Amino acid sequence: MDRQRLDKWLWHVRIVRTRADAAKLVSGGRVRLNGLRQTSPGHALKSGDVLTVALDARVRILRVAAFSERRGDALSVQTLYEELNGKEK
Repeated sequence: MDRQRLDKWLWHVRIVRTRADAAKLVSGGRVRLNGLRQTSPGHALKSGDVLTVALDARVRILRVAAFSERRGDALSVQTLYEELNGKEK
């Protein structure tokens, strides 16, 4: 797999609890892809893309490293991204 929907990837890496929440986050303009605001939950991501996600209390900057077919546990999904804003995963 070399691409994945934005909302699906956000859900798989446990940024949000449900895929519907991921779609709302994107539709609400709270996600930037490589510096450009995205409002389409179905936008395709590829490895190396950088996401800036504005959550309630903080902003996370993530580099897409890989994709997954299924939503994994919290430990296994840490291999799917690299945290760029200085905090450990």
